[in-house]
Amino acid sequence: MVTKTLTHLDWLESEAIHIMREVAGQCSNPVLLFSGGKDSLCLLRIAEKAFRPGRFPFPLMHVDTGHNYPEVIQFRDRKVNELGERLIVASVEESMQRGTVVLKTPDEPRNKYQSITLLEAIEKYQFDCCIGGARRDEEKARAKERIMSFRDEFGQWDPKNQRPELWDLYNARVHKGENIRAFPISNWTEMDVWQYIEREKLELPEIYYAHNRDVIKRGGAIVPVTEFTPAKAGEKVENLTVRFRTVGDITCTAPVLSDADTVEKIIFETAATIISERGETRLDDQMSEASMEQRKKEGYF
Repeated sequence: MVTKTLTHLDWLESEAIHIMREVAGQCSNPVLLFSGGKDSLCLLRIAEKAFRPGRFPFPLMHVDTGHNYPEVIQFRDRKVNELGERLIVASVEESMQRGTVVLKTPDEPRNKYQSITLLEAIEKYQFDCCIGGARRDEEKARAKERIMSFRDEFGQWDPKNQRPELWDLYNARVHKGENIRAFPISNWTEMDVWQYIEREKLELPEIYYAHNRDVIKRGGAIVPVTEFTPAKAGEKVENLTVRFRTVGDITCTAPVLSDADTVEKIIFETAATIISERGETRLDDQMSEASMEQRKKEGYF
C-alpha cells in the first residue's frame, strides 16, 4: 500500500478547510472578507476546496477606502466574476457621505476608518461572522487573537474575553448583534502563504511582483508617487524597481526595493528578511503594539 506523507502545507490547508466548514456549519449569515490581496486569495482557494462544486455558503465583501491601487481593484472584480460569486463593496466614502466618518483633514489617511464602515456593513447585512485572512505573524496584537475571535454587540474586541479553543474545538455561536471574526489561516506565516501560492499556482495582482514605479523616500519608507501621495516640496522622485509585500490603502501601503519578479524569487527574499511585512510596508502600522490593539478593540480587522 502506498501512503502519502503530508507536508506542512497539507496540514495548514486541512486546518483552514476545517475552520471554514465550522463557520458555515455554526453561523447563519457569514461573509468572507476579500480585498484582492494574497492572504484573501488563499482564503478563496480554501473556500473552493471546502465547498466546490457548490456555491460558497457566504458572499464576499471588501471594505474599500476609495484609495486603493487600481490594479488590485481590477483584479478583485475579475476574480469575483471568474468565481461567479457575489461581492459586496462597503465604501468608506459612503460612510463619509452619511457623516459617520469625518476626516480631520481632506488628506487624512482613511485606513483606520475602515472599522466604522465594516461595523456598519455588519449591522446592515446582519452578518454574524466575518472570515478574514489575518495571520499571527503580522504583528503582536494579532497574535493575541483566537481562531474564532468574539466581538460584542458593539463590534468591540476584548482580548480578556475570548473563548478557549482546546483540541481544535471552535465555538462560533453568538447572540443577536454579536459576531465572530474567523481566521482560518491564523497559524500560517508569510512564507507559508507564498509557498501555498506557488503550490496552487494562484494568480496575483501584478504589483506583488517587481516593477518600476516612481517613488520618494520619506521617513525611512519608500512612498509611491500617486494622486493621493504626491511628492512634497524638496523631495526627490526616483524611478526604482520595487514590489509590494502587502496591498491596501495607497496612503499607508509602501513598496520595498526588490527585483523579485517571480513567486520563486519572492520566496527566497521572504526567507532572508527579518522584518515583518506590516512592520516594513504598512505605514499606519509603524506604531506601538498598544495603538494597534486599541484599533482592534474598536472593530478593526
